[in-house]
Amino acid sequence: MGRDLLLWRVLLKGGVMNMRWRQLLLLSVLIPAPVPAFTQMKRIDPTLLIMANSGDARSQYRVGLAYAHGDGVEQDYSQAASWYLKAADQGMAQAQFELGLLFQSGQGVPQSDARAASWYLQAAEQGVGKAQLNLGLLYDKGQGVQQDYAQAASWYRKAALQGIAEAQFNLGLFYERGQGVPQDYSQAADLYRRAAEQGNSAAQFNLGLLYDNGQGVERDYAQAAVWYNKAADQGLARAQYNLGSMYSMGQGVPMSYADAFFWLDLAARNWSGARQEQAAKARDRLAARLTPSELAQAQERANKWLADHQK
Repeated sequence: MGRDLLLWRVLLKGGVMNMRWRQLLLLSVLIPAPVPAFTQMKRIDPTLLIMANSGDARSQYRVGLAYAHGDGVEQDYSQAASWYLKAADQGMAQAQFELGLLFQSGQGVPQSDARAASWYLQAAEQGVGKAQLNLGLLYDKGQGVQQDYAQAASWYRKAALQGIAEAQFNLGLFYERGQGVPQDYSQAADLYRRAAEQGNSAAQFNLGLLYDNGQGVERDYAQAAVWYNKAADQGLARAQYNLGSMYSMGQGVPMSYADAFFWLDLAARNWSGARQEQAAKARDRLAARLTPSELAQAQERANKWLADHQK
């Protein structure tokens, strides 16, 4: 109550409100909102709403966020879109990005990849990294815009320079394939490494493959195994399979049928279809090389890994 009265005095003194708003604020101060019996009613900070209604773009964006996340108010994507639009029309980059997300997902607005691309572009041109990534993805897939790998690569590069791992991985993939850019395995390896060091499992696996095949880097089975291991420990089945194969041959790691069985067993359980069958056959061939005790230990280890990683 004390804070609301102080706000009332400040607003009257500053002359920032017309008479109608002053009357509404006075009523809100004098007549407290009813409180439900068991829970405090959700509400957005009235100061924030006043600022938003007065045209402050940052406040409009924050009200939009509140509606989008149900923070202090019931979640309402339509209201979120309305407030984001007010801020976006004033050039606020983050609001433009959030509005793009709503159009792409169809939350609170009719789904439209073209509208999403338009808002992402405005945010991306102001340097919002995630907007640059998302715009690159739309050009990559030809959604809402004409497919254009060169444009996709251009936006991925801008986002990658801001340290966004997914953009680094996607641009690395373009360089590996020669898609939208000249093929360059060395560039691919460098980009994969940046994303891999941030924990991107797909980048870790692809970097492992480059070391495995000696593409863009000197062939190094030990390094391949290191990166396969990082991706495998995040549950990437193809990395688990490759790492299991390396243990079965002693390639880059000490030969260990027990470790090979462990990783191939995980790959078989994580894959489906033909790949699952392939991993299961490789695993079962190794089972014959293990003693009953070693086999039981490897199976128990795999069960424990799955239980720990499914929490």
